[in-house]
Amino acid sequence: MSKIDETLNEVLGITAEVMPLEKPKEKIKDIVVPDNKDPDIDFETGRKNLYNLLDKGNEAIDGILALAKEGEHPRAYEVAGQLIKTVSEVSQNLLDLQEKLKKIKDVPNTGPKNVTNALFVGSTTELQKMLKGKKWYSLDKIFKM
Repeated sequence: MSKIDETLNEVLGITAEVMPLEKPKEKIKDIVVPDNKDPDIDFETGRKNLYNLLDKGNEAIDGILALAKEGEHPRAYEVAGQLIKTVSEVSQNLLDLQEKLKKIKDVPNTGPKNVTNALFVGSTTELQKMLKGKKWYSLDKIFKM
């Protein structure tokens, strides 16, 4: 430590030792992965997470807007704008999640009801043999051109 720092510490009555701050211990949640692959469970889990993100994002927006108003610093307003954009994207993700679940549930009922086009699978020779017995007319005979 320099002599200036020691003098300032004496004048201000500050000790030279800096004690580290203890961080609060965070609860670590175990991620529980369901055994079955039910889309409803995944939907509910994703939905809860998105709602939590929206709540925290809205609280953060309120805080950063208050800070921006107090300090009137352009960077604070820029961060507020980015945060608002992020929260709106999370809202859009919530809507996308609902659409995807609806598509997953509707898949069995969306199959074709009637087949309008038939497809021949075979060789050219087999096709010629099949068509050999058919009688073909030219367009000018049908329409009397």
